[in-house]
Amino acid sequence: MDELDKIMSKAGFWDDPQKAREVPRERTRLADRLESWTVLDNEREEIEILLEMALEEADEETGQEITGRLATLEKRLDHFEIERMLSGAHDLNNAIVDIHAGAGGTEAQDWAEMLLRMYMRYADRQGFTAQVVDMLEGDEAGIKSVTFTLAGKFAFGLMRPEIGIHRLVRISPFDASNRRHTSFASVFVVPEIDDDIVIDIQDKDLRVDTYRASGAGGQHVNKTSSAVRITHLPTGIVVQCQDEKSQHRNKDLAMKVLRARLYQLEEEKKAAEIKAIHDNKKDIAWGSQIRSYVLHPYRLIKDHRTQVEVGNVDAVLDGDLDAFVQAYLLEGANKQGLSG
Repeated sequence: MDELDKIMSKAGFWDDPQKAREVPRERTRLADRLESWTVLDNEREEIEILLEMALEEADEETGQEITGRLATLEKRLDHFEIERMLSGAHDLNNAIVDIHAGAGGTEAQDWAEMLLRMYMRYADRQGFTAQVVDMLEGDEAGIKSVTFTLAGKFAFGLMRPEIGIHRLVRISPFDASNRRHTSFASVFVVPEIDDDIVIDIQDKDLRVDTYRASGAGGQHVNKTSSAVRITHLPTGIVVQCQDEKSQHRNKDLAMKVLRARLYQLEEEKKAAEIKAIHDNKKDIAWGSQIRSYVLHPYRLIKDHRTQVEVGNVDAVLDGDLDAFVQAYLLEGANKQGLSG
């Protein structure tokens, strides 16, 4: 960080506004990592002292306390290791997530809703703030599509490994004959773009439509035309938001999503790394899945990129994605020579 301080103190440093913003951010990121490591190291030291005392006094109660603190420290170290591997340009950013039901009809729509619940639980575990921006309900059950935001440190970086097609195999709860069905849903994630990054959006390039919010809210659904749909005419990108009761608030949220998608589109043209993310978005059907969730005839979840397998299906569907996220990030770090 001393080197960054020297850079920031050089004459002319503030002449480049973009660089002037990036360096302090990097300094803050490094300072946060150093502070996190110091806290972990202090905890390790305290545990060592407690262990020496417990051994000298044959104190079983202190021994049990040490066991619990070691388990907690191990989890915190795992999380620190994951953060160490989050070195992408936008990994620190908030995330905007899209889920779309694929082949499989009602089955796939129910599966899309299961994935939404899984990510909401994952968000709780990570301390993220989740907000549904737009949702299209299924014809009979589940959802056809949903867009939601996750706000929190490393939200995009931790959701990056989820981009792709997710496959579910189970006995259908919608089939009276209890036959096994295979369903698909796609997950796509883009980083929320910082407000200080300028995305030139001309009013003449936008078509803004308002409509009444719809859904299963009954009397709680807003009866006024508060929902907003924005079409970016040059690119054909359409975003909509009906979560808020205020038309103004819905428009602000929709514009935030539009800015992120336009920024991502521009990055595709410039950066192969971002293009590779989009290359993962294949047809939502057989043969293109990144992960399979098998509930019948056996219970197993397997990531086809990292070969990680987890037998505790219920825990994963309840948001315990750490094994998959960590393996994916570690594989990426190894390819980039960052794992040492």
